[in-house]
Amino acid sequence: MTPTLFSYNQLFSFTKAVFRGMGCPEADATLATETLLSADLRGVDSHGVARLIGYVRLWEAGRINATPRIGVTYETPSTAVVDGDGGLGLVVGPRAMQVALEKARQVGTGWVSVKNSNHFGIAGYHAMQALALDMIGIAMTNASPLVAPTYSLERLLGTNPIAVAVPAGEQPDFVLDMATTTAANGKLEIAQRKNLPIPEGWAQDAQGTGSTDANAVKNGGALLPLGGATGSHKGYGLGAVVDIFSAVLSGANYGPWVPPFVAFLQPSANPVGQGLGHFFGAMRVDAFRPADEFKAHMDNWITTFRQAQAVDGKSVLIPGDPERETSAVRLIDGIPLLEPVLKDLETVGSKFGVKL
Repeated sequence: MTPTLFSYNQLFSFTKAVFRGMGCPEADATLATETLLSADLRGVDSHGVARLIGYVRLWEAGRINATPRIGVTYETPSTAVVDGDGGLGLVVGPRAMQVALEKARQVGTGWVSVKNSNHFGIAGYHAMQALALDMIGIAMTNASPLVAPTYSLERLLGTNPIAVAVPAGEQPDFVLDMATTTAANGKLEIAQRKNLPIPEGWAQDAQGTGSTDANAVKNGGALLPLGGATGSHKGYGLGAVVDIFSAVLSGANYGPWVPPFVAFLQPSANPVGQGLGHFFGAMRVDAFRPADEFKAHMDNWITTFRQAQAVDGKSVLIPGDPERETSAVRLIDGIPLLEPVLKDLETVGSKFGVKL
C-alpha cells in the first residue's frame, strides 16, 4: 500500500477548517491543529491526522465540548487541578501545561493534574513546551481501557504514555515519549490498515493467549503492558502510576471507567470521575543548578551515549532522535497518508465542506 504525500501546510489548513467546523474558536482550532499534527511530523502516525475522524465522531456524539471554559479549580503555589470542561484534549492539554510552566517560572516547579478532558494527542508535544524556557517538561495521560494488567483477562488500563523532555545545549534535546504498553493501540490500527500481523508480545486474545492478529483487541482481547512475557509487571506498574497521577489525583475517571476514544463505545454509566485525566510537570533547571552548566553536562551525557560502541550495523540513539530526523524530512518531503486514512479524511471533509 503506497502512501500519498501531503505538505504540512496542506494538512494544517484542512485540519484547522474541520475544528472550526466543529465550532472551535479560532485560537483553539489553531492550537488543536498544531498539537495533532505534531504527531504526524514526528512520525507518530497513529496519533496524528488519522485520529481526526475520531474527534469528530466524539463531538457528534456530544462527548466533546468545542467551546470549553478551562479553569483551575484548586491550587497552591506549585500545584493545580485544571478542569477541562469536556474540551478537546488537544486544547486542554497545552493550556494546562502553560499553568505548570507559569508555576515553575514563579517557584521553581509546577505540577498540574487535569480532569474532564479528552485524548490529548502525543504526550511528547506537551512535555516539549518546557524546552524553550530551559525547563524540564513531563506529560502523562490515562487512556481508553484496552490493556490487561499482568495475569488479567480484563482490560483495566490504557496505553498511559509518559513523556519527559530535557533541554540540552549544542546537542539536540532529550525527548522520551513512550507508551507503557509494548505498543500503542494506534500501531494495531496501522497494521489493520495494511492488513498485516502484529509482533508477538503486543496483544492477547479474549482467552489470554498471545496473539499476532491485529484485530485481537477489537475481538475481545487486550493490549499487553511493556515488558512482555517475563517483565510485564513493570509496564503494568508504570501504567498504574500514570493512571493515579492523571486521574485519581485530579478527580478524572480512572481504570476501567476511563471514557473510550471511540464513539461507538459508550462511557461507563457509573463514572467515578469526570472525563479522562492528564498530568503535567515543569521544573526550572536553574532551580537546581545554573542552566548553562546543566546543558553543557547534558551535551556531554548525550555525546557519551551517542558515541558508545554499538553492535554491528547499529548505533546508539538518544530518545527523540528518530522523531527529530523524521520531522526534518517530512517538513520538506511531505507527510505520508495511507488510503484508509485518506478515505476517513474525505468523510470528515464532506461533513464540513472542506477538501484536502
